[in-house]
Amino acid sequence: METLDGDYDYIVAGGGTAGCILANKLSEDPGTRVLLLEAGGRDNWIWFHIPVGYLFTIGNPRSDWMFKTESEPGLNGRALAYPRGKVIGGSSAINAMIAMRGQAEDYDGWRAEGLTGWAWDDVLPLFKALEDHFLGESEHHGVGGGWRVEPPRLSWKVLDLVGEAATQMGVARTGDFNTGRNEGVGYFHVNQKRGRRWSAARGYLEPIRSRSNLRVVTGATVDRLALDGKVARGLSYRVGDRQYRVEARREVVLAAGSIGSVQILQRSGIGPADWLSDCGIDVVHRLEGVGRNLQDHLQQRAIYRVSGVQTLNEAYHSLLGKAKMGLQYALFRRGPLTMAPSQLGIFTFSSPGHARPNIEFHVQPLSLDKFGDPLHRFPAITASACNLRPTSRGIVKLRDRHPDSAPIIAPRYLSTEADRKVAADAIRVTRRLMSQPALAPFKPEEHLPGPAVGDDDEALAKAAGDIGTTIFHPVGTARMGTPSDPSSVVDERLRVIGLGQLRVIDASIMPTITSGNTNTPTAMIATKGAKMVLEDNRA
Repeated sequence: METLDGDYDYIVAGGGTAGCILANKLSEDPGTRVLLLEAGGRDNWIWFHIPVGYLFTIGNPRSDWMFKTESEPGLNGRALAYPRGKVIGGSSAINAMIAMRGQAEDYDGWRAEGLTGWAWDDVLPLFKALEDHFLGESEHHGVGGGWRVEPPRLSWKVLDLVGEAATQMGVARTGDFNTGRNEGVGYFHVNQKRGRRWSAARGYLEPIRSRSNLRVVTGATVDRLALDGKVARGLSYRVGDRQYRVEARREVVLAAGSIGSVQILQRSGIGPADWLSDCGIDVVHRLEGVGRNLQDHLQQRAIYRVSGVQTLNEAYHSLLGKAKMGLQYALFRRGPLTMAPSQLGIFTFSSPGHARPNIEFHVQPLSLDKFGDPLHRFPAITASACNLRPTSRGIVKLRDRHPDSAPIIAPRYLSTEADRKVAADAIRVTRRLMSQPALAPFKPEEHLPGPAVGDDDEALAKAAGDIGTTIFHPVGTARMGTPSDPSSVVDERLRVIGLGQLRVIDASIMPTITSGNTNTPTAMIATKGAKMVLEDNRA
């Protein structure tokens, strides 16, 4: 095993959203040496940069780790593809590009669990600081940061009509979902710049690649941490057939996400004792929460055929349509090639009695069986509703000790009665939305789950299991909590409980999932985490 050019002050394992931001912030001091390790490759493929490229990157082994869940009882025995970005920039290079913070109460709830410094008023300045927002400086937004946010560069008549239908159903219009309460209907703001995807790598890594104190290694699979008793001194990793060991003078930071960070911890002997023993791994530090508390937003992808109004399905299957889309993008950086996977958002209530919106619709002017498949040949739209605050909890655990083995991922969707009720009610809300007068001239016809599905709770919950799929928001598997809570993995300063010089800074630390898309909260966590690392190492 080789030692790579001496040691570093900080080693960051994982070059996704969190890792890119951490590398940027931790290397600002030219006297500090930083190593960033990313298991995926470089983002030098065109489809990482054209927004509609998600159709080609998700489900492609070049860009996606191609994980799968276990067979899920709540999904009537189905296993799901579980996409994760396999590239510098991580999932921000293949995701939906939707800029969404969640709701103020999400973060106030973290503070209520005893996590000082994580309330909405604490994190709002961080959200503003990381942004370069098209709306300009305001009480809600900031400019000059690495996280570019712009409006979509196209609109669709059919989506405008769905928006009108939502208002007829009593949902107010909004021009900004990111003020702390995201109730309303409107077009999503996106992480793009002039029609190109704006990943964390573009925003935070590209501008600093010339820093001589930062080394970025791609294709680097981290095996395990190097522990000296209860202190992390470094780690070992592999590039191709070559093994390396590197040391950190100050800290090792895991930023490999809710799947990857858990794998590294468990391979290092940190986690639930029985899980480690099952894989023949000696228990170095027992932490029962490592790999538990997996949360994700399950979306019910309802599909409706329409007539008399254009959808992307027709253009996708037309040579003339494809040529027109390509020309629009080449000349103006506009048109369907700038599309995020979802354009119109609706935050509302699945039923009366909820204090704040508890379901989110992603509405698309297209339909397909799953990402990676061709669009349907009939004109249709998709209205996906997800439960923003699921109570189901899953697990991520090693299948074996080999670094190249895919882990066991079991989200346990719809495993609580509360989640099954919200799922049933969400289908009812979808049907009510599609029956509003604004859409009547275009004859919406329910394709999925289908008109044969009855209106009782049991039938609708089963239908939700048939059409439900991940919306790619896994969080919580190294949850932040107080040291007295046996399920906690990191404390409020993101330090791994009971170990020195080791932190986890990524989406896995969320105690509870945020009420919306999770990439922007991950960027905030990384910004706050980097600040904590620097503060604690100056002390």
